[in-house]
Amino acid sequence: MRVICDAPGQTCNRLWTYVTSVAQCIAEQRRMVIIFYDWTIEDFPNLLHCPFIHFPLWQKWYLERGNGWNNYKGLTWKVTHDKTWDRIFQALGFKKGWTTMHDTRYLAQTKRELQHIFRPREAIMQQASRMMADIRQEADIIVGVHIRHGDYKTFYNGRYYYTLEEFHQFMLRIQALYNDRRVAFFISSNEPFDVRIFEGCRCHRFGKEPSGDILDLYTLSLCDRILGPWSTYSRWASFIGEVPLCFIESKDQQFTDDSFSVVTDFYHFANGKSTEDFWAPVE
Repeated sequence: MRVICDAPGQTCNRLWTYVTSVAQCIAEQRRMVIIFYDWTIEDFPNLLHCPFIHFPLWQKWYLERGNGWNNYKGLTWKVTHDKTWDRIFQALGFKKGWTTMHDTRYLAQTKRELQHIFRPREAIMQQASRMMADIRQEADIIVGVHIRHGDYKTFYNGRYYYTLEEFHQFMLRIQALYNDRRVAFFISSNEPFDVRIFEGCRCHRFGKEPSGDILDLYTLSLCDRILGPWSTYSRWASFIGEVPLCFIESKDQQFTDDSFSVVTDFYHFANGKSTEDFWAPVE
């Protein structure tokens, strides 16, 4: 049995720390335990109720009672940032999921099972699918654009922060690249703005206010291409949806179709490029 005992950051960091262990347990018919789950766990019913994956601290009756969720998050922070607990977990043979991501031997052969296990609840997928169907009525190719602002202004000294005007220029270059097709853009962002600022581009999002993280994430996974800064978020969408992704490297970047490639595991694209080329600290 494999036991995952860390809680590294936001949702997609968590998903990446689970996936290679889930793949191994599928291939070897083993069980696993995830001690500290992400708060979005109910958005993934196939993961939460998978017969070989166990969440011993998942007690909905407690979490939704009074201050249950805050108590759980406080416990998670305390235990996962304590050297004594680190030693206990190590003595018990538990694993930090962040250290397992190089073990990619089972990802390809279990991909279909992984896509099922990590499929969000149907309401999310139906809303994402409706958005894609509406856009496809006016487009031959849909490019998902991940605009990450907020903490990216300071994250890694702003290395992966681009202004809305710079994103506008990226989109215009993508339109020029696919000038023989009708191009539309799905915008995923953690910042409120009106997509009409991207003049000359067909742009869509779920509303002026940021929509749910998982809804945006899996709508990206239904696009034909994904463009965005270095992030575990767009990387997961590319991996789980098998959608070619292009990381933005500079504000003057030019694009070809070969700029886009599917993420095959946390560290690699299908074209052989390493995501470590864009290395930065964990989100």
